[in-house]
Amino acid sequence: MQDTMTNSIGMGLNLLPAGAFIMGGDWDTEQADENELPKHEILFDKPFYMGMVPVTQSQWHVIMGDNPSEFSGEDHPVESVSHEDARAFIKRLNEKEGTGTYRLPTEAEWEYAARAGSTSTYCFGPETVRLTKYAWFKNNSGGATHPVGELAPNDWGLCDMHGNVHEWCADWYVRDYYAISPSRHPAGPRKGVARVLRGGDWGSEAWYCRCAIRSLSSPQRRSPRVGFRVVKGLDDHAGQKKASRFLNKVFSTR
Repeated sequence: MQDTMTNSIGMGLNLLPAGAFIMGGDWDTEQADENELPKHEILFDKPFYMGMVPVTQSQWHVIMGDNPSEFSGEDHPVESVSHEDARAFIKRLNEKEGTGTYRLPTEAEWEYAARAGSTSTYCFGPETVRLTKYAWFKNNSGGATHPVGELAPNDWGLCDMHGNVHEWCADWYVRDYYAISPSRHPAGPRKGVARVLRGGDWGSEAWYCRCAIRSLSSPQRRSPRVGFRVVKGLDDHAGQKKASRFLNKVFSTR
């Protein structure tokens, strides 16, 4: 069951429930990189909204007035945007809607959303052969981005988490951060030289599209393989009431 909102620029966001999950990769089943270890439990006290798809080129144009993307298409994900560019977009979106609740996801929020309650390599299970139903990656992309939302969503209604473009997260990247990460809504290290990227992209091998995969890049770097999606918090009273109604419906069906 999913509660969805659409904002002033046509961006659909799904409400994700509060809860806990095990973050990180598994060495035995997916040959996880050392920066995905150790596996550890993360708890989110509050629900939050996450974009159903990456920010599109048409949405970027409405807010920023241009289109920096290498692969042109209104419904394709915007790419060739730096971390700083993504933050500038979010700042203007907040100003347009008179709020301060839009932001980039933390990498813990991103993995929580990508897994959508699953514990396996991908949101649908461990079978790489099924990835073509969920992700645009090296095997099926033709070397380019594709319109967002064309492939299957995960169980929380989110598309393109496993491919199409890598996605900026809010966190600074520290390789061994998992060993010291707080267990409740971690926000990442306080400083660093690179920002976290999550998910795979149109040029990635299947292994780089896993839920647990962590990548990094300079905040100033722009690449046709990198875009982003947004999170919207529930700091307003109306949002909290809507979340409460949604969660009551979820738990009444269990």
